[in-house]
Amino acid sequence: MDLLDIARWQFGITTVYHFLMVPLTIGLAILVAGMQTAWYRTGNRRYLKMTKFWGKLMLINFAMGVVTGIVQEFQFGMAWSAYSRFVGDVFGAPLAMEGLLAFFVESTFLGLWIFGWDRLSQGVHLACAWAFSLATVLSAYFILAANSWMQHPVGIRMVEGKPELISIWAVLTNSTVLAAFPHTIFGCFAVAGGFLIGIAAWQIVRQRKQADKTGEPVDEEDRRAWHGSMRLGAWVAVAAFAGLAISGDVQGKLMFDQQPMKMASAEALCHSEAPASFSVFAVGDVRNPNCEDVKSLTVPYILSYLAEGDLTSEVDGVNELIPRYQEAYGTHYPDDPRLGQFAGQPIDYQPLLPVTYWGFRFMIGFGGLAALGGVAVLWLTRKQRFPRGKLWAPLAVLGIGAPFAGNLAGWVFTEMGRQPFVVAPNPNPSGVDGVYMFTASAVSSGVTPGEMLTSVISLTALYGVLLVVEVFLMVRFSRGGFAAVMPPEKPAGESESGDALSFAY
Repeated sequence: MDLLDIARWQFGITTVYHFLMVPLTIGLAILVAGMQTAWYRTGNRRYLKMTKFWGKLMLINFAMGVVTGIVQEFQFGMAWSAYSRFVGDVFGAPLAMEGLLAFFVESTFLGLWIFGWDRLSQGVHLACAWAFSLATVLSAYFILAANSWMQHPVGIRMVEGKPELISIWAVLTNSTVLAAFPHTIFGCFAVAGGFLIGIAAWQIVRQRKQADKTGEPVDEEDRRAWHGSMRLGAWVAVAAFAGLAISGDVQGKLMFDQQPMKMASAEALCHSEAPASFSVFAVGDVRNPNCEDVKSLTVPYILSYLAEGDLTSEVDGVNELIPRYQEAYGTHYPDDPRLGQFAGQPIDYQPLLPVTYWGFRFMIGFGGLAALGGVAVLWLTRKQRFPRGKLWAPLAVLGIGAPFAGNLAGWVFTEMGRQPFVVAPNPNPSGVDGVYMFTASAVSSGVTPGEMLTSVISLTALYGVLLVVEVFLMVRFSRGGFAAVMPPEKPAGESESGDALSFAY
């Protein structure tokens, strides 16, 4: 493996791992704030239990997200210094906003929320919950604005071969981020919904087994709290999938316009079609440039609709797009020794088709599976019912992974689909044409493959340890249930919210 491959593996491993924490934190933060609002408005103790239990799991995940996210900044300087120099003038503004505005607010009000039980009034404490939960969403927006600029550069001018920011407003209102942001947030809610379903279902089964074993009645308040958590998760999962479908359609149309090669690769569409059919499933080697040995189950007209909003439009294929990219951006890499083995070599404008094709389908498939699970839960738990099948709880727990997998598949498709560019060019007049950077040009030139491989191995091992810690803490506090987060009931007249130390860990 050469330096570029190792650097890409390092960034892929650490970023994918970090993103496991992000959607759960964002989704859970909003839902926990909603649970606390329900307790504030009704005074019902079961909402307090839900707030504290799910809030503690959110905090564990948030802490792991912070630890794993710190590495991302170091990677830019260590492995991608050429890229950092190229985009630094643009990325400085949204990333500074994320750190100084969003993350500062997020961490400050999260601390007040953790230690503010019985120290702040209930209204102020609730306001802290909404402040940090909305700050997580704002943080995601700034990060997505930076990422969307890589997909569709806007708001800059070129000065001595480097982009110079002239309009932060253009960056923050980039059409790409306006489509990617709601899609990402709906994905976060899908993850949080599946998480609530899986753990609540397991707790209900566990509670019932303990009651059968001891002969003691089930705690009705706890049962209602778990049941309410599970149905909330199901409603959120279903609504999130509907939002994903709508926002995904908007995002897909933009991609067909801004990055046609990415979307042709998503379909493994070798040749242009009019009207174009959507491939549901393919058998064969989708890497074959002529698709001669690929057999696909297709739905007529759907790809044309996804691309242009009608049923007859022509969709460009990979083989027709390659000559256009070659004409616009060259047939060979510059003969620059900093490019290593890529110097002077032909440019392959075709992304890795198996990754883009199957990543796109895994994204949709796992998202649909999570929504189907939500529908099943709503039906099976109506009127306070709960299914008694032996496989119910294990399936619900396994279902936690479906929206996670869908989110990760979507991001892998998004990032790998724009290769060989790390900053994708703009054939579209809404962007600034002529602004692009090849991934081969972005990697650091002063780092050896051995040094990079050492960092990959070290970070992977470290993240493996953190994964064990994350799972251990999640399982431990999930098993503890409400009893592990609720303080002993106080005499009448005293606050029943509990002290901070009973909640903080």
